[in-house]
Amino acid sequence: MADLIAIGYPDETTAADAEREVQRLSADLIIQPDAVAVISRDKEGKFHVTTNHHAVAGGAMWGMFWGMLFGLLFFVPFFGMALGAGMGALMGKIEKSGIDKTFQRQVREMVQPGTSALFLVVEKVTPDKAVAAMSKYGGTVLKSSLSKDTERQLQEALHGDEEAGGTSG
Repeated sequence: MADLIAIGYPDETTAADAEREVQRLSADLIIQPDAVAVISRDKEGKFHVTTNHHAVAGGAMWGMFWGMLFGLLFFVPFFGMALGAGMGALMGKIEKSGIDKTFQRQVREMVQPGTSALFLVVEKVTPDKAVAAMSKYGGTVLKSSLSKDTERQLQEALHGDEEAGGTSG
C-alpha cells in the first residue's frame, strides 16, 4: 500500500531542503519514493511547484498526477493543464482515491502564504532512519494511505494498463 505524505513547513524554503534530503535517503534506500513534489506559497499567495519522479514510474504522468492533486487541493490549475475528458477522468479518480476530505482540508490550512510543503508517494521506508534524518527540518506531517485498489486505479489512470505498458517499475 502506498502512502501519500505531506510535510508542511513554516517558511518558503525548508521543503526544498527536505526534498534534497529525501533524494539522499532514496540513494541510500532508506526512503523509496515513487514521486516527490515541493509546493511553496510566496507571501503574495502564489504557488510554486517542483517535482521529481522515478524515471521508470513515468515522470510525465506523475507530473499530471501532481497537477491534478494540487488542482484539487488548492483549486488552481498547475503546469498550464486544461481539463480535457481524460483529465476529468483522472480528477475523478483522485477525488475518489481515499485522499479524504480531512486530509485535503489539513493540507489547505497548512500551505498558507509564506510556507511550503513536501509531498511524497512512498511504498517503502525505513521509519527509524527516515525520521532521524528528516527530523532536523521539523514540520507538520500529514499522511493519507492509499488502498491497493485506489493505488491500482490511479496507476491505471496515470500509466494505462500495466501489462499493456510492458515495463513495470
